This record gives sequence, C-alpha cells and structure tokens, in this order.
Amino acid sequence: MPSYDPSHDHLLLFDGVCHLCDASVRFIVRHDAAGCIKFAPIQSPLGRELYSRHGLDPDAPGSMLFLTPKGAFKESDAALEIARTLGIPWKLALLFKPVPHFLRDAAYAFIARNRYRWFGKHESCMMPTPELRARMLE
Repeated sequence: MPSYDPSHDHLLLFDGVCHLCDASVRFIVRHDAAGCIKFAPIQSPLGRELYSRHGLDPDAPGSMLFLTPKGAFKESDAALEIARTLGIPWKLALLFKPVPHFLRDAAYAFIARNRYRWFGKHESCMMPTPELRARMLE
C-alpha cells in the first residue's frame, strides 16, 4: 500500500464510481496549480483503510474525506477546505463558513443521497487521465 504522510500531504478520498465525484476531481486537478492535492478512490485499499480509520463506512460512501496537515474534513467542511487549498477565487466559498454547520451538511447530504440518480455512476472506478494518474495514491 502506498504511504500516506498526513503531516505534509493533502489527500482527497472520493467515491470512484460517482460521476459527480469524478467531475469534482477533474475540476480540482485543473485548478490546483501547485498540484498539492493527491487523490484516492474510497474503493481502493488505501481509501478503504483511511475512510474506515475516520469512522466512515467504505461500503456506503456518503462523503468525501479530505485529509490535510490541519486534520480530517468531511461533508461541507471538506468542500470548504478544498476551496481554501485551491486559493483565489475558489477561496471565496469560505463566505459560507458562517452558515450553521447542520444546514451546510444537510445540503451536502441531500446532494450526496441523490448523486447517482442525478449524475449517474460508473460500473467500476474511473480510468484516470495521465495527469490525474500522477496524483493518485492507490
């Protein structure tokens, strides 16, 4: 299993069969000029182990998990921390930080519950582009 050092890595665990998650990963790759965010599908051995370690069920992924030197973030906190990492203009999403956590996470959960119906899903994990493959930890 590849090593993961939380003291210096930014690692996004995402649902590798979800079309919305796939599009989100591609968006991040395009806008992370520094290339500091690495990726692993939750369905991979590393993804399953880390997702479980943070109290989440890898057999029923309902949230992305963003691991940074500052800690682990899930649901809406993960989205906001990713925006912070991407910098301006995406960092402006932090304007939503004062919205009560339970409201942000309720909106996140609503989208997560309906993501396959609205956006579809792959039969298996996506095939990464060469650019993404270089940033995958699997």
